[in-house]
Amino acid sequence: MHASPSKAELRALALAKRDALSDEQRATAAEALAKRGAPFEIAQGMIVSGYAPIRSELDPAPLMKKLADKGARLALPCINARGQSLTFRSWSPQDRLMLGPLGIPEPSPAAAEVHPDVMLVPLAAFDKLGHRIGYGAGYYDYTFAHLRKAKHVIGVGLAFAAQETKAIPALSHDVPLDYVLTERKTFDFRSS
Repeated sequence: MHASPSKAELRALALAKRDALSDEQRATAAEALAKRGAPFEIAQGMIVSGYAPIRSELDPAPLMKKLADKGARLALPCINARGQSLTFRSWSPQDRLMLGPLGIPEPSPAAAEVHPDVMLVPLAAFDKLGHRIGYGAGYYDYTFAHLRKAKHVIGVGLAFAAQETKAIPALSHDVPLDYVLTERKTFDFRSS
């Protein structure tokens, strides 16, 4: 009997595939994803939170600019403490960012706090059921669970096609995504 890979093993495999992509492949993927756009209607004033890419994450900026052109208001997350929901602050592409507590760029504390309607999230790996593996701290799972007590927030994972994995062992606190967008395909998990 052969055991299924752990989340840590799946994370390491997916991150190695993501890291192996060239800068040109990453840029082309971000543009292809943006060209296809969101798989749902962007209402005027809808708040879309993205992220400042770190390591080899897919850059959401081209997609965010396209969504802003359609009337979305943009935001970025700010990390508070482990086990707490992320805070979201208004952001536009010309705003300067500062380094947050984990060294991730985020908006100034002076930027207005907002509550996103859509969260674009980075990930290490995803499967065909909408489960994702992040870096293991649970910030996005906790934030989805917290925000969805007040309203439905659309969860959209942004990934390279190479990050898809057969199955992720999901736990009860893991929050599945509504969509994953890659350079090749849009995955819609809402009916799964």
